[in-house]
Amino acid sequence: MHNQITPGNTSHVATLLGHSQNVSRHTMSSREIAELTGSTHDNVLKTIRGYVSKGVVSSNDTPYVHPQNGQVYREFLLSQRDTLVVVSGYSVELRARIIDRWQELEAQAGQFQIPATYAEALQAAADQARDNQSLRLVIIDQEPKVAAIKRLAAAGGAICITDAAKHLQVQPSKLFAWLEQYRWIFRRQGSGRWTAYQPRITSGYMIHKITSLKADPETGVERAAFDPLVTPKGLARLAEINIGASL
Repeated sequence: MHNQITPGNTSHVATLLGHSQNVSRHTMSSREIAELTGSTHDNVLKTIRGYVSKGVVSSNDTPYVHPQNGQVYREFLLSQRDTLVVVSGYSVELRARIIDRWQELEAQAGQFQIPATYAEALQAAADQARDNQSLRLVIIDQEPKVAAIKRLAAAGGAICITDAAKHLQVQPSKLFAWLEQYRWIFRRQGSGRWTAYQPRITSGYMIHKITSLKADPETGVERAAFDPLVTPKGLARLAEINIGASL
């Protein structure tokens, strides 16, 4: 049942409007980027998804309710940093529009104006209710993903890449290819064995399992094999990137 606003319950309006105070601007939607740059939303989505698949911007694919037809569509909500990354390939004029808009929104975030008329209060309350509905849709949409990431992060011990693929519900060969493309692993010259890049080890995403091999029969030197394993932190990061959507 929806709350109705009448002249007799203006306190509800005040309550709704009170939530708008002291709220800072944290994201810009892909729809707004499209409007500011004169591009289509589909093209902006394609650009963002490309960056997400490379792991350079965060995956924040969320639903929104179209104000005219009430239908639910998809958009990305980007931080200021990710927004600037996405528009880095645009012309300087378009990037300037984005930066100017960010500054304008940040300035407006700290300025709350009390509605001068009841009609303005009603409109503000309706806008807040719509935003709340969109937020509820975002929470419902993200809840399974968040739960999955938390579950993966809490998993015990590092696992091989093949097992990681099973957890991520992707084909092992495709996961190997993705990890190689985005510099998580590489084939060591000579042995041809997979090896993790040091930055991925330093970040805690991967480790090496060291296995002792038989000593070289000619030199007597002991040998060891290094097999890359994905840590729970790395598995959670891969789930967050949602690489299955890009394979």
